[in-house]
Amino acid sequence: MMGIITGFLNDGWRVVFMTAANASEHCADLDLDGLTTETVALNCSSFDERIAAISPDVVVFDRFMTEEQFSARVRGACPDAMRILNTEDLHSLRHQRHEQVKSGHKSDNLPGTFSDMTIREVAAILRSDLTLIISEREMNWLQSNFPIPREQLLHLPLLTTGCRTPLPDFHARSDFVFIGNFRHAPNWDAVLQLQQIWPAVRKRLPGINLNIYGAYPPKKAMALHNPARGFHVRGWAENADETIASHRIMLAPVRFGAGVKGKLVKAMQCGTPSVTTTTGAEGIGTHETWPGMVTHTNEDFVESAVTLYTDEKRWLKASEDGKRFAASHFDSVKHQRMLLGEVNARRERLHADRRQWFLQAMVWHQSLRASQFMSQWIEAKNKHHGQ
Repeated sequence: MMGIITGFLNDGWRVVFMTAANASEHCADLDLDGLTTETVALNCSSFDERIAAISPDVVVFDRFMTEEQFSARVRGACPDAMRILNTEDLHSLRHQRHEQVKSGHKSDNLPGTFSDMTIREVAAILRSDLTLIISEREMNWLQSNFPIPREQLLHLPLLTTGCRTPLPDFHARSDFVFIGNFRHAPNWDAVLQLQQIWPAVRKRLPGINLNIYGAYPPKKAMALHNPARGFHVRGWAENADETIASHRIMLAPVRFGAGVKGKLVKAMQCGTPSVTTTTGAEGIGTHETWPGMVTHTNEDFVESAVTLYTDEKRWLKASEDGKRFAASHFDSVKHQRMLLGEVNARRERLHADRRQWFLQAMVWHQSLRASQFMSQWIEAKNKHHGQ
């Protein structure tokens, strides 16, 4: 989301960041010129009044749950505002894959019945004037399974800053690293996979450590901390760039998820080769182009980790390949300009497009607006109890 915000700011827009969440210990730095932050209440008409006063040209919803909560209020107060959904990744696809990992059956084909999350997310996409999709794989999945007009979707690659720290050479780096928010289910699952895989790596490389970083580590994660085995759960990384760049290899045994794994793009930018899975590499590269190694089994993962850690020549090639790949495929300035160009062009034809999108009109029909009416009911209930 910060990449989108800075893109608008760099294009000269005034940006108001509205959130219903309380500030957290590790929230992003929002002290930027042209950006103001406001706290809003859920299920309250005060938001309608405030958004009408701001009268935005464009409104971006961060993930479909936010669109569900606020889009009807935005549409009512600011009918001419362009509504954009930023998916980050497709939650429904990630949820489907998580369920399949638990059941032992892996496939991107839709099950016989649609999950509630799938229905909700696709409905949010249809309601929006433009939805930002982070990978071509997700674009293809949506287009293959749902009748969503192509014009309502835009492939916007991950917007990420480069590595802002000096990059040590092979001999100045040591140990393995994994980084990721512990509240994100694919990250926690990857940590559990590392717990199983690590003993075999450690046996081949005595004295070498695995350092695991991430925000909000729960007690069950800290309980895995075992210095005697070289398995270190470190918690929050004050500087992710420095942390990744100081390690020789990134390990990411990702079994499910969607979108693009930002940790792996960041590793490329930091010149840190990675060992991951086909799911981890999805949306970024292939087995042939990967700056490191893409594996299919735990045995392959262990062998690849040891080889890449000890083979300096192979490590140097992977490190340089990763930096070049990230620079060419994840040029945030270029992609921010592309986004703003699309937004400006689509704003010009916004109402003409809306008239052509039958499915958008259908999902906005009053018989299907459950989220809006639930919000209004909660507001009325709260007012009644407050009397």
